[in-house]
Amino acid sequence: MAADTPRDPVADLRQIAYLLERGRGATPRVKAFRGAAALIATLAAEEVAERAKNDTLTELPGIGESTSTAIRESLEGKQPSYLAKVLAESPDLPKPGRMRKALRGDLHLHSDWSDGGSPIEEMMQAARDLGHEYVALTDHSPRLTVARGLSPERLREQMTVVRRLNEEMAPFRILTGIEVDILDNGDLDQDYDLLAELDIVVASVHSKLRMPGREMTKRMVQAIANPHTDVLGHCTGRLLAGRGRAESEFDAEIVFEACKQFGVAVEINSRPERLDPPRRLLRLADETGCVFSIDTDAHAPGQLEWQVNGCARAEEINLDPARVINTMTADQLLARR
Repeated sequence: MAADTPRDPVADLRQIAYLLERGRGATPRVKAFRGAAALIATLAAEEVAERAKNDTLTELPGIGESTSTAIRESLEGKQPSYLAKVLAESPDLPKPGRMRKALRGDLHLHSDWSDGGSPIEEMMQAARDLGHEYVALTDHSPRLTVARGLSPERLREQMTVVRRLNEEMAPFRILTGIEVDILDNGDLDQDYDLLAELDIVVASVHSKLRMPGREMTKRMVQAIANPHTDVLGHCTGRLLAGRGRAESEFDAEIVFEACKQFGVAVEINSRPERLDPPRRLLRLADETGCVFSIDTDAHAPGQLEWQVNGCARAEEINLDPARVINTMTADQLLARR
């Protein structure tokens, strides 16, 4: 009997990593499969086949038993057993409805320039494959050192990379951006002249989340009133997974009224462990007349599919797609600044 036609082991390894990301798999496991894919992609097909035949794949740096087995099965023309496993375990996401179909882009995602797990190019290719017309690259600002926040110098360097990629990936468009920390006094954690050059600024609270409500309200309103702020990110800071984290305390009526007055979009954060704002606050922001941005806050390519989570929440309150800024074209979006 003739041997099965070999599959593409690099594609299989990347699909495993993508599905692990989509299902919130362990970061080391994701990195193992993405790293193996990157390494195998640099080798001649003949060498990979010879190593698979002689069972020497694990002699390569970063190739372990799971990844070598997946490569060998792929070359034998079989669906890797690990791929079959993650496909079977992949969580169901809400089916795309009218809101997801209306969206043209995603305005909050991260790359390995800060705390994301993948290079900019991989994030953008995945976004384009999902049908996005544009996305904003919003890595963290300097104060968030745990997330390798970008200094002004690194951010300018990243903007140069984005310009090059835009030439290569057109008509798909990468918007320059940042997720900037809202400092304790409401200032934004980046050079203001540099913020003025960016396409999208997402302002978020990441520190002193238990600040008294009155102070937090003042802090948030100060940031919302800043002319460089476009989106208020994950406004309550809550976490639903693991040990969890309670919502920050603030006067939501005042904060959302400020968003309305200054044209700042309230983010509907689609990460499963955030789903921020909670439904009651989402309804309040809607009743206040705010505009919104439905974003993934993705830190890996597979997480870009999470946008349907935020869309489903928007549809629960019958939110008009016309009030979601990432249903606009890129040019319409930038004209808001």
